[in-house]
Amino acid sequence: MIDRFGRMSEPSRTRLVLVMLFCWFLLLLGANSQNPKTHPQEVSALREIKKSLVDPNRNLSNWNRGDPCTSNWTGVLCFNKTMDDNYLHVRELQLLNMNLSGELSPALGRLSYMKIMDFMWNKISGSIPVEVGNIKSLELLLLNGNQLTGPLPEEMGNLPNLDRIQIDQNHISGPIPKSFANLNKTKHFHMNNNSISGQIPPELSKLGSLVHMLLDNNNLTGYLPPELAEIPNLLILQLDNNNFAGKEIPASFKNMSKLLKLSLRNCSLQGPIPDLSPIPNLAYIDLSSNELQGSIPSNKLSEAITTIDLSNNNLTGTIPANFSRLPRLQRLSLENNSLSGSVASTIWTNRKLNATETLILNLQNNFLSSISGSPALPPNVTLRLEGNPVCPNSSLSDSCTSFIANDTSFQSPGIIPDDCPGCPSPYEYAQGSPVRCFCAAPLIFGYRLKSPGFIDFQPYFNPFGEYLTSGLQIKSFQLNVESYEWQKGPRLGMSLKIYPVYTGNNSNTFNRSEVSRILDMFTRWNIPDSDIFGPYELIYFTLLEPYKDVISAKSSTSLSKGAIAGIVLGAIAGSVTLSAIVTLIILRSQTRKQHFTSKRRQQSRVSIKIDGVKDFTYAEMALATDNFSSSSQVGQGGYGKVYKGILADGTVVAIKRAQEGSLQGEKEFLNEIELLSRLHHRNLVSLLGYCDEESEQMLVYEFMPNGTLRDHLSVTSKEPMSFAMRTRIALGSAKGILYLHSEADPPIFHRDIKATNILLDSNYIAKVADFGLSRLAPVPDLEGFVPAHVSTVVKGTPGYLDPEYFLTHKLTDKSDVYSFGVVLLELLTGMHPIMHGKNIVREVNNAFRSGMMFSVIDKRMGSYPSECVERFVNLALKCCQENTDSRPNMAEVVRELELLWLMIPESDTRITHSSVSDPGKGMSSESSSSVGITNPSMTNNYYSSEISGSDLVSGAVPTIAPR
Repeated sequence: MIDRFGRMSEPSRTRLVLVMLFCWFLLLLGANSQNPKTHPQEVSALREIKKSLVDPNRNLSNWNRGDPCTSNWTGVLCFNKTMDDNYLHVRELQLLNMNLSGELSPALGRLSYMKIMDFMWNKISGSIPVEVGNIKSLELLLLNGNQLTGPLPEEMGNLPNLDRIQIDQNHISGPIPKSFANLNKTKHFHMNNNSISGQIPPELSKLGSLVHMLLDNNNLTGYLPPELAEIPNLLILQLDNNNFAGKEIPASFKNMSKLLKLSLRNCSLQGPIPDLSPIPNLAYIDLSSNELQGSIPSNKLSEAITTIDLSNNNLTGTIPANFSRLPRLQRLSLENNSLSGSVASTIWTNRKLNATETLILNLQNNFLSSISGSPALPPNVTLRLEGNPVCPNSSLSDSCTSFIANDTSFQSPGIIPDDCPGCPSPYEYAQGSPVRCFCAAPLIFGYRLKSPGFIDFQPYFNPFGEYLTSGLQIKSFQLNVESYEWQKGPRLGMSLKIYPVYTGNNSNTFNRSEVSRILDMFTRWNIPDSDIFGPYELIYFTLLEPYKDVISAKSSTSLSKGAIAGIVLGAIAGSVTLSAIVTLIILRSQTRKQHFTSKRRQQSRVSIKIDGVKDFTYAEMALATDNFSSSSQVGQGGYGKVYKGILADGTVVAIKRAQEGSLQGEKEFLNEIELLSRLHHRNLVSLLGYCDEESEQMLVYEFMPNGTLRDHLSVTSKEPMSFAMRTRIALGSAKGILYLHSEADPPIFHRDIKATNILLDSNYIAKVADFGLSRLAPVPDLEGFVPAHVSTVVKGTPGYLDPEYFLTHKLTDKSDVYSFGVVLLELLTGMHPIMHGKNIVREVNNAFRSGMMFSVIDKRMGSYPSECVERFVNLALKCCQENTDSRPNMAEVVRELELLWLMIPESDTRITHSSVSDPGKGMSSESSSSVGITNPSMTNNYYSSEISGSDLVSGAVPTIAPR
């Protein structure tokens, strides 16, 4: 509708006129006809509901104005359910995650047409009003994530249309009412993480529609009713962490023909393990941490099984052969039992795992004496035998060390185009979009799988994307699982982003109806259930600035088609003159706006002069690049093209030339020059000048012939670097970052430290580049107080992002320290930060803790002093601590690297840089001589395969376009 210069196209203006005219039709009807209003009884009920709540964020401030249904009260959605009484009725009360406290009012019972009551993720206390049982139309009762107390009302069993009860994560006590057996349409009992006590009523076996029974983490006692096996459609039975002291698992449970998951962890159960082999699609069994005795049943389980956890019991006998030939098995946990005999290697030798699949066999602390068959483990199989007689055994040394748990979290590397311009906030690159450099505003959701049927998400990552995008009726590339983390339960929390589809001009946001539709799919549980992924819950959703008005718009009334037709027909008469006036006003406003915008852009072309930075003419730039010939071009991005140029005095430079319509405006261009003009350090890439004339914007940098650090760590690099060279580069880079943090005025947080943003000059001197994402550090206020952080939208590169900054949006100098720690790990290992789903920090940490540190060191580095490498690793891992306060500051990092440099044998440093000054003593690029391993092929025009930032395809030049 509006282009980057504020201009509205002719078709867009026409559409806007039509929309405005239609709005006037609606207003005219309001003046000339009687609109239906909310039923008076429901209006008074809503006022009482608000009175009983505490609303510190004033989310419900508009509940004091006008009519609830026609004045768009926040969270109130209505419909004209009964045309005979001519009233509107509350259909939904959607108050998710609004920081509300107080109590639930008994007046809720007077909203007798309500279908959805959603108070999830607030701080509401008190008990559930018995009057809720009066809402016969209620389908979704969503109260989880509050501080509710007291018992469950018997009256809740009188809700004939209830589909879902979600009261988990409260403090509800007392027994489960037997009246709940009357809930014939209820599919979901989510009552976990409360203080519910007493016996599970056997009468619940009458619930013919029930599919999920989640009662874990309560105070349930008594016995496990065998009658639960009679629930015909039960898929998940999850009762962990209750106390069925001394009772057995009913043998009848084998008759649950549709069961997918049985989880009875830590329930004080005794007796034998029942034979569960008759259950055809059982995928998940957790009977751990009980007092189960006897042997493990020998019949083969379902081929759908992913997880078998029988650990921490009193099981005896041998490990049965039925654990072989299970094609989807991810984890077999039998540790801390009294199992004996031999372990059949067929458990793992019969498996053919792809790159995303893993198999963990934890058999620690038993009485296992041998391995039958080949002990050789395929890739991605982990076997732990510590605490068995079979250890120690030289051939099993890796399996007899301490158990290392599998990854519990993941951050998607995403796809950040290196040759694209930055996106203006709040827009960002649409990950996965088939259109390159597409900036869009995503919808952001906190999402959680409450009871997944697996323990390792990686093999199900792509199927999950297909499941969710199919359920949401969107394209597969619109969804980005930005991160996920396993939580207690186990439950799987995720951060999701959904991007609009590129359709041409102005498609970088969803329209209002599509936002509402996607929100409704989540909040109304319209996404079909999945067997393997289980039930889900919405934790939060974030609407960025372009979508801020959607919630209030969603709170409007759903009018019938006949009512809308009446509005239009009733308003047409007498509206012609008004239409003409409205049209004239809109067109005149747009014309004036375009004239003003054009004039403002012309006036902004002012001459600028900045000390220390040369103001080049367009003619000088054209001469330096042979009139911007293609032979001079070394890179291209959405911002523009990058050229290698030779100035009149012979200086070789890199020139970044903005193309017309790039996302960098006048203000950003000037700010960038002013920022870089103040930065002068031998370990920072220098801005030499700029050109700002003839409608051209160009930045001129020193040319960096040896490209990026990442290129020299690549397996394709012809000249691998020694440990001494890597240490020297690390020290130079650290000094550049330290300058930004402590000597620049004001200090600067770089925010995008990575191996592709560390460039190497002709002498292999490291220089930090790309200040496009940089932010000024906080400055003292009038009282001298300096804030510890800058609150900002998360920007940076996946794999390098500080986890705490990612979660809190609080940017500090320690965020750069974390990113630099990842660079140090790259220098040591040659690995990428994220590759094949593996995170470099986690991989090196695991190797370090298991005593296998030297197994991950880059073999292309040649010989090295082991004590220096250990110290280097230790420093890198300290920088990558999750807790900000546990990381060193850059001054400490530089000090440690200087000490490391002094520890390296002199012969090594001499080979690396024969006559270069000691970097620990303040080497300058002006006095340094050539590096001993200089690659002649890299002294000419350098065209990098992996570039820094997001504007260039050449490692020779940093990108510094503001995002």
